[in-house]
Amino acid sequence: MTWRRLRALRRVVQTAFFVVWLVLLFAALQRRTAFPYADVFFRVDPLVALSTMLAGKVWVGRAALALATVALTIALGRVWCGWICPLGTLLEWAQFKKARRQARRLPPRLAAVKYLLLAAILTAALLGNLTLLVLDPLTLLTRATGTAVIPGLNWGILELERGLFDLGFGQGAVDLFEQAFRGRVLPTIQPAFEQAAPILLLLLAVVLLGRLADRFWCRYLCPLGALLGLLAKVSILRPYAKPSCERCRAAAGACRQGAIALSSGDGEKEGPAATVVSSECIVCLDCLVVAGGRGIGFGVHPRPAPRQAYDPSRRQFLTAAAGGAAGVLLLGAGWWTKTESSTLIRPPGVNDEGVFLASCVRCSQCTRVCPTSGLQPAFEQAGLTGLWTPVLVSRLGYCDYGCHACGQVCPVTAIPRLSLEEKRRQVLGLAAIDQGRCLPWAYSTPCIVCQEMCPLTDKAIRLQEAAVPAPQGGEVTLQQPYVVRDLCIGCGLCEYHCPVKGAAAVRVFR
Repeated sequence: MTWRRLRALRRVVQTAFFVVWLVLLFAALQRRTAFPYADVFFRVDPLVALSTMLAGKVWVGRAALALATVALTIALGRVWCGWICPLGTLLEWAQFKKARRQARRLPPRLAAVKYLLLAAILTAALLGNLTLLVLDPLTLLTRATGTAVIPGLNWGILELERGLFDLGFGQGAVDLFEQAFRGRVLPTIQPAFEQAAPILLLLLAVVLLGRLADRFWCRYLCPLGALLGLLAKVSILRPYAKPSCERCRAAAGACRQGAIALSSGDGEKEGPAATVVSSECIVCLDCLVVAGGRGIGFGVHPRPAPRQAYDPSRRQFLTAAAGGAAGVLLLGAGWWTKTESSTLIRPPGVNDEGVFLASCVRCSQCTRVCPTSGLQPAFEQAGLTGLWTPVLVSRLGYCDYGCHACGQVCPVTAIPRLSLEEKRRQVLGLAAIDQGRCLPWAYSTPCIVCQEMCPLTDKAIRLQEAAVPAPQGGEVTLQQPYVVRDLCIGCGLCEYHCPVKGAAAVRVFR
């Protein structure tokens, strides 16, 4: 098989993996029971696995598949980055004019940044903090797609359908489209996420950095790429350039990753005209196609790759590690550590906040699968230590009594995998009625919505009759709701359906 055909195969495999990622993305979209392998990409992510195990000081069996990625990298190099990673694929497709010319102006030492970021992430994880894991490429892309791209796409489709109906034609096509895709691919309820804008802006920033250099994120910032790059230094099969290389300059120009470094003499001096840096090579095969196999190839190397000038020194690693530790200490001194938010309602089965924060990788799997969009990426509720971890916001969506999907899609079991019967017994919080806003209590207006909505057979919200002054004078007998503390599970269904505008008259608290 020629190098050109092998590169074509890589592109086919790359596209196939991206399609699989998309399919799994929608397979875990607003489902009461999610597809069992919806989290498989996260389970083969070595950075997610290593960080979670360091933070929790436990072996995470569901993340053990990451060892396959480690083995693949030690055998063949950074194949993950060039053949599998969905964010890497997206950045390869999102090419900008003059990006390669711009890349020549950037100093090679910028490649050290991703290693220093990796050191900071792992040090913070060792101290039980996973906040910086929001920069893992899989969590970054999946979170933005699930909280911003899909909701925006769904809203646009609904508006288009509404416009077709208003124009008086296209109803049949709309009906067929809805029957084919609604609930299978598209969400049944319009998703709404409070943190959609900053989450999307982070992804857009990663894409737009490609104007400065092809795959700027992969070259200089990706912490997972840094981890795999370290492994690739000892990979068995590595790229090389022969001293007699005839197309080194052309091959270096074709390399989007900047993994080919030309020598100062460009082949005139003794030694190779170029050096292929295995820790930066993503096995895209572009250089081999350009070189036509003349002077550049792959071979077995029993010794580790030589150190590069931009590889971080021991002092730089220690400085980055100290920075990560200092960040954790500063986060530990924040106001949120002293004041527990009464609205911080975690998913079912999460009973220890410290253990949860040391386990959650901010992948957004649970927020996307939630059929009501009640699970939201946290911001002020949990402080910076809990940034974009899932929190139940009952005014936006409740915890469905017939659903236990969030635990099924969690790749690191930060949310326990509970059966439906076990999940229904979990207490998330406690509902409380604000008598100053409740219609029967404050305004003498009949309303029993919260009692009707309570999903428990033995209702946790009950009614008492009371004679109260009528707005027009005299008295009127009303049913006023109250909460039975020992029965309430804090699902938020009552708060979600409360007809009072703005803040609900019945709210769930921690």
